[in-house]
Amino acid sequence: MSDQKNSVPEPEELSIGQVMGPLTGFWQTKILLTAAESGLFTELSGSSATAEELSTQLGYRMPGASDFLLALAGLGLLHASEDGTFRNSPAAERYLVRGRPEFIGGYLQFCERELNPAWEGLGTALRTGTPQNPGALEGNPYETLYQDRESTESFLESMDTLNTPLLRRLGEIDWSGYGSFVDIGGARGNVAHHLALRNPHLKGAVFDLPQLEGAFTTHMAALGNDGAVSFHGGDFFAGPLPESDVLIFGHVLHNWGVDERRTLLRKAHDAIRPGGAVIIYDPMVSNSAPPLYATLAALSMLVWSAGGGEYPVSDCHAWLEEAGFHPETVGPEDTPDDVLVIGRKS
Repeated sequence: MSDQKNSVPEPEELSIGQVMGPLTGFWQTKILLTAAESGLFTELSGSSATAEELSTQLGYRMPGASDFLLALAGLGLLHASEDGTFRNSPAAERYLVRGRPEFIGGYLQFCERELNPAWEGLGTALRTGTPQNPGALEGNPYETLYQDRESTESFLESMDTLNTPLLRRLGEIDWSGYGSFVDIGGARGNVAHHLALRNPHLKGAVFDLPQLEGAFTTHMAALGNDGAVSFHGGDFFAGPLPESDVLIFGHVLHNWGVDERRTLLRKAHDAIRPGGAVIIYDPMVSNSAPPLYATLAALSMLVWSAGGGEYPVSDCHAWLEEAGFHPETVGPEDTPDDVLVIGRKS
């Protein structure tokens, strides 16, 4: 009897790199996080330096420092010149230099402190269906998260990083027929501020846990907000939602289970004035082969949140119809970015 396994020719394009690539992903993550934590990219901003110079500035030792910098160059985060100097790549200069408008340092810290430890329990979460984040096991991961100031700041910065790409798409919606909006779970007000700035006729507000009011006030002052956006503290499961023409649920529904999503949308229908709308955006899964971004987000919710996960666009439409809205997807469904859905109230 022939060995069928050995008789099948191996495709030329098959490579062990297809396995080793994901395996070394953890190493690459640690390289990035270590560089960001040390302030390397901020130190190099607008300049260049040798490995010896950088090792002195950052307190590293050679030759490990040289290998570290070469690895960052291999990841496309630094550029290694023939004269032995290193400088930031365009991506690093844009996203990894503290003080830049699109700096993602807060999101990196959130991943390191919150998401990555929960991912260590992925196998357990898959077998039991329970989150691996202690705060989520107690019912609400945000209550625990907001007890630590540094973790709170990192999380709020990361939320701004994730919702900033939505600002353009939200700005393309016709807001002329609405007079007010409330960003439910709007954190320190990044989305609300920019919406009010682009639409001066709108009265904007953020509804989130009371612990965030101080962070909201500080951030609005830094942005130069003149009171166009207000803050309302509360728990959206504990009482009614604020009355408004439009309610926004950005990166909110995927944090909770199906029953909680239906509850929030029913509450939204009660709170939205006739002719108003609810806006939802999440990394929704729209077909049998969703983008990797959406599936990674779904697994992040599995290990970190209180029963959350990504969901199909069709389910979002069904929940909206059940609550009394007329749903419409804005833009493409098969996208590596968030999917945006509007539910209009008659």
